[in-house]
Amino acid sequence: MENILLVVNLILAVILVLLILTQKSEGGALGIGMSQDNFMLSRSAGNFMSKATAIVATLFIVCSLALTIISRSELTPISSVLDTIEEKSDDTPSIPENNN
Repeated sequence: MENILLVVNLILAVILVLLILTQKSEGGALGIGMSQDNFMLSRSAGNFMSKATAIVATLFIVCSLALTIISRSELTPISSVLDTIEEKSDDTPSIPENNN
């Protein structure tokens, strides 16, 4: 299951990068050299691209969280750090009560 989610996460990452790179910038260059009809079509295409980017980004985040939750079970420690400190404190010599 973890391998399937990892492959899906990688595919979503590539799609997300491609969607972001294919979008037009929202700077001042949108209206230059275009007629009004093309401007309206480009706006609807931009709207579709931004919605697709939001959906793919959401799927990417959900998939990443699922991967984290699944792989967390493998990271449980066998022993605690505090247990090793307590074991070492038992080996320390005791202080004599008479300091003559």
